[in-house]
Amino acid sequence: MRKFFLLLMISVLVLFSNTNLHSQIFRDITKVGTTAGQFLKIGPGARALAMGGAYVGVSDDIYAVYYNPAGIAISKGNGQAAFNHTQWLADVSYDFAAASLNVESLGTLFVTITSLRVPEEKVRTFEFPEGNGQFWDAGSVSFGVGFAKSLTDRFSIGFHAKYIQESIWSTSAKGFALDVGTYYVTPFNDLVIGASVSNFGSKMQLDGRDIQVNYDPNGDPLTGPNNVPAKYDMDQYDLPLTFRIGFSMDVIETRYIRVKAAFDATHPNDNVEYANTGIEVAYDEMFFVRGGYKSIFLTDSEQSFTFGAGLKYEMAPGLNLDVNYGYGKFGRLKNIQYFDVGIFF
Repeated sequence: MRKFFLLLMISVLVLFSNTNLHSQIFRDITKVGTTAGQFLKIGPGARALAMGGAYVGVSDDIYAVYYNPAGIAISKGNGQAAFNHTQWLADVSYDFAAASLNVESLGTLFVTITSLRVPEEKVRTFEFPEGNGQFWDAGSVSFGVGFAKSLTDRFSIGFHAKYIQESIWSTSAKGFALDVGTYYVTPFNDLVIGASVSNFGSKMQLDGRDIQVNYDPNGDPLTGPNNVPAKYDMDQYDLPLTFRIGFSMDVIETRYIRVKAAFDATHPNDNVEYANTGIEVAYDEMFFVRGGYKSIFLTDSEQSFTFGAGLKYEMAPGLNLDVNYGYGKFGRLKNIQYFDVGIFF
């Protein structure tokens, strides 16, 4: 059975490596730059990054709340919490924190916080190219709450509601979104099939002091009304709606060694379809080595190979510490590195 699964995965990869067939199945027209809330597309978690972002069918820890909220329902113990920090591209700071609590007979409750901050910069004008004494910055933040529940011993569902805000200097945009996920453990060697829809919600529109102006309708300060309060007409933009389906399975499982393979397919509303794939090798469920490949078939992508490692340490009975590192290659943009710490109790 395991050999059959490996053969099936190889066949799928060979099939989709055919460029002509890929162009027939997947659309070639992109809509890059047409959605707001781009920070919502940054996936947290060093383990997930190291596995190439193929995490919808894995989603068995706290980071499931981002990739597939249904997966958090199968987590063991009373709860968990984790924090992920990284210096994103161009010195942008990215942080993600989440905590969950398993409530008997009710399900799993969780909260999330996501933050992206751009370093403060001088305000430069034609008159003051070296700065006019003011500073500007930009940032994005999301606050979320969610719920997941196992409906059977093999099937669970999850929901994640989010408040979103993006700002640049004195202008900001606000919105709300909902993530929905399902998680099914099949009878076939416990193959997991996961699916999620992320960022289904309102449009976002910038508003604030920076788009307000004083307008002179006839352009003559000596006649007619002058300094009429007005503001620029800002357009509304959709959130980055994303549909994912993922598969994962322990293709090798012995007393000390476990090998998990994962594959995700992603359909975003602002780009072409793409796939992620990853693998995790565990020794005695304490030491982990991971590798993967991100954004297969994504046009003009700088993302490619990923790898990482992890350590799970039992500090006390029922209290575990999880430390993970992830590295993602970004071509001309060099790389990103994740480091996260989690507690399971």
